[in-house]
Amino acid sequence: VQLQASGGGLVQTGASLRLSCAASGRTFSRFAMGWFRQTPGKEREFVAAIARSGGITYYANFVKGRFTISRDNAKNTVYLQMNSLKPEDTAVYYCAAPPESTVVVVRRQIEEYDYWGQGTQVTVSS
Repeated sequence: VQLQASGGGLVQTGASLRLSCAASGRTFSRFAMGWFRQTPGKEREFVAAIARSGGITYYANFVKGRFTISRDNAKNTVYLQMNSLKPEDTAVYYCAAPPESTVVVVRRQIEEYDYWGQGTQVTVSS
């Protein structure tokens, strides 16, 4: 599956952004999806994940209550709605997919993901 992330930008503290990740090449509904982020000099970290059906989601503690992951299987797209952004949210955000599965689960470990988008930069100014 090929993934294309978009929607990043430069915003002020407290603003909102919605990231999108368009998938192609395989049956999107067979894949759980996730968002990760990375800043220079740091390891890529988990942000949020959603099961293939969309009924199960999971978030890193530092985004709970501020970010929402969702998906539209008819549009082959997963979203990350980011509210109340903080300067520490500044990073390159990546969407990713683990191997397709019939099991309805969320994946939280970076090692579980095989397919990655190119990343989209989010910069939050103070």
